[in-house]
Amino acid sequence: MLNPKKYEVGIIGAGDMGMLYAKRFKQAGYVVNLCDTPDRYDELLSKHGQLGINIMRDGYAVSRRSDYIVYSVPAVTIGKVVEEYGRATKVGAIVAGQTSVKTPEIEAFAQYLPADVHIVTCHSMHGPNIDTKGQPLAIIRYRSSDRKYREAVEVLGALESRMIYLTYEEHDRITADTQAATHLSFISLGTAWSLQGYHPWLNPQFISGINNVKVAMALRIYASKWHVYAGLAIMNPLAKKQLQCYVESMTDLYKHMVAGKKQEFRELVHQAADFIFGKDRRNKKILLEDDILDQLSLSQVPKEMSRPNSHLSLLSAAVCWYRMNMSPYDNLICQTPPFRMWLGIVEYLFCNEEMLEESIETALEDRYTQAEDLVFYTAVTGWGQCIALGSFEGYRARFEKTAAFLSHKLEEGKDLSTMILKKLTDKEEQEQQVQEQQGQGQQGQGQQGQGQQGQGQQGQQQQQA
Repeated sequence: MLNPKKYEVGIIGAGDMGMLYAKRFKQAGYVVNLCDTPDRYDELLSKHGQLGINIMRDGYAVSRRSDYIVYSVPAVTIGKVVEEYGRATKVGAIVAGQTSVKTPEIEAFAQYLPADVHIVTCHSMHGPNIDTKGQPLAIIRYRSSDRKYREAVEVLGALESRMIYLTYEEHDRITADTQAATHLSFISLGTAWSLQGYHPWLNPQFISGINNVKVAMALRIYASKWHVYAGLAIMNPLAKKQLQCYVESMTDLYKHMVAGKKQEFRELVHQAADFIFGKDRRNKKILLEDDILDQLSLSQVPKEMSRPNSHLSLLSAAVCWYRMNMSPYDNLICQTPPFRMWLGIVEYLFCNEEMLEESIETALEDRYTQAEDLVFYTAVTGWGQCIALGSFEGYRARFEKTAAFLSHKLEEGKDLSTMILKKLTDKEEQEQQVQEQQGQGQQGQGQQGQGQQGQGQQGQQQQQA
């Protein structure tokens, strides 16, 4: 067991996630050394110095004395930062990163860290506004002794997260499967609203049910930092295939819509439905009921004024998973909050035959919806091209322009999405408690039956005697 009072954890990068980690390790009793870029030293000292965290001028100071070092920097800059500070790493220390894409991170560590440094990296599968307790935490052992690996796991235990042990290749595959198309859809929704110059909480197509989830999660993403999503989309070598498939799936569906190919549209949607959710799709597993979802809305427009929605973004997700021969449920082990909500609303739509039929009919027959979906389709293809070109500046410009358009509701949307996620967590805990009680009840009945059987055997023995 480590002695936290004598063990020093270093955090290079004092952004939102870096600060979340610094505070959690400090609460656990560890000595915490924190830095950001040298020009932020005075700001950090005045803002966080009273927390008992050692504010340092740069990564050299952190690296020289820390036993466990976490690089909490954007994926796009990880190579440059490790090249700058890696050579100062304390002999025998453990190094980790907090990027959402591990391939470039591992490459940077392998190239720039001394050979006597151990590499046990990690990734909290959530944003900085969610408590680490109970959330999935990927732990990736790349280069370390058994003792140092156990040490790293013990230190990360301070986060009280649900630990998942992966290779960095497995991590990048799962994050590509769960996050690439998810983020593309949500950011494209925001861009489509911005292009049309209206806010979704004022549009009758987005004021009830699962549309509230779309709005809340889109706002949640745009309330975050652009580089978090750009790094995943552009730097994850496995994400591009997923993104391309999502764009192609939406393109085919939209072409069927406007060309009047109703049978082809229906067949594609139902093939995806049967592949992902099976023939019997009535039992919802994840999402909340309509009456709860309707309470979680930013809109002041009466529900009675709502219009049908084709949910083209959700239909495209299902077709994409079907074409990639991928079950989204297999990836729930590393779920992120946006992916959980994304799968939840796709499932909600496809497991309600009446709602799914309304979605299909709206897509094929409603000219107003087809016009709206044209803008969304344009937004998706625009984002797809930007990502395919690997343009970080283009990604940033598009992201920040949309965020500015939605700016006056971003915090409210983030709070709303947090409420939805909390209700989902509460629902999960209740269901788990019911299952445990049922299991205990069955176990008790089994023990009672064994007791009765034992009594019967005892009686037979007495009679024989």
